[in-house]
Amino acid sequence: MSAATTVDEAYRRCEEITRREARNFSYGIRLLPEHKRRALSAVYATARRIDDIGDGDLPSDEKLARLDRVRESLRRLPDSATDDAVLLALHDAAQRLPIPLEAFDELIDGCAADVRGTTYATIDDLLWYCRCVAGSIGRLSLGVFDVGTPGRAAELADALGVALQLTNILRDLREDRHNGRVYLPKDDLDRFGCNLELDGDGFADPPGHFIALVRFEAERAERWYETGLQLLPMLDARSAACTAAMAGIYHRLLARIVNDPMAVTRTRLSLPPRAKAMVAARALVRRTA
Repeated sequence: MSAATTVDEAYRRCEEITRREARNFSYGIRLLPEHKRRALSAVYATARRIDDIGDGDLPSDEKLARLDRVRESLRRLPDSATDDAVLLALHDAAQRLPIPLEAFDELIDGCAADVRGTTYATIDDLLWYCRCVAGSIGRLSLGVFDVGTPGRAAELADALGVALQLTNILRDLREDRHNGRVYLPKDDLDRFGCNLELDGDGFADPPGHFIALVRFEAERAERWYETGLQLLPMLDARSAACTAAMAGIYHRLLARIVNDPMAVTRTRLSLPPRAKAMVAARALVRRTA
C-alpha cells in the first residue's frame, strides 16, 4: 500500500466519522471543496475523539489521563500518526493548510473542566469555557479556510464559537443536569431565582423565573451571533457558505428556544434533517450566487 493511498484512506475514515457523528456540522462541511472538506473532517474527527473521552463512562482520573495522552500525541506529530488514521489525516491537513493545532490544547482544557465538574460563577468564567470548547474549533476551522492573515477573523471565529456553545448549553440544560453538570453562571441563576434542581424530568424552578433566565441567556447568545457572523464577508464563497450553514442551524435552534423556553425541559431540541438541508442550501446559494 502506497503512502498516498494510506493518507487517502485516513481521510475517508475521518469523513465517515464526520458523517456519522456531526449532526449539525456535516451540513456545512459538505459545501467545501474537496481538500478543505477532507481537512475539516480531520479536525472534526480529532475533536470528536477528545469529546468522547470527556463524555464517556470511564472514571474521572482515567479520562484525565487519556486527555493527557491525546494532548501528547498531538504534540508528537507526525511520529504519533504512524498507526492512527485520524492523526495521519490531521497531520497531512496541517502540512497543507495553516491549521493552528495548538488550539486543540484549549479544547482539551475545556473537556478536562467537564471531567472535573467545574462550575462557573460569572459570565466571564463561562466565556473561558466556551472559547476553549467552541472558539477553538472556530479558529481551527479558520485555518482550514486559509484566510491568510487571521487577525480580526480569528476574533470573530472565536465569537461565533461562543454563540454556538451558548446555544448548546441552553438546548442541553436538562441532559446536562441529569449528568450532574451546570454551565450557566451562578450570578445569573441567583439573579433569576433559579437553581436548576431537577423535579422528575423537569426543573423545580418556578416556570416564570426559568423562562426569564433562558431568554436572558438567549439574548446574550444573540449578541455573540451578531458579532461572529461578521466573519462571513472575510471568507471565500465556499468557506462562507459552510460557516453560514453551520451557524444558521444553531441560530434557528436558538430562535425555537426563545419561542418556547420550556421546551428544553421536555426534550432535546433539534431541527429535522429537511430543515437543516434547507439552511445549508440557502447558505450555498446566497454565498456563491
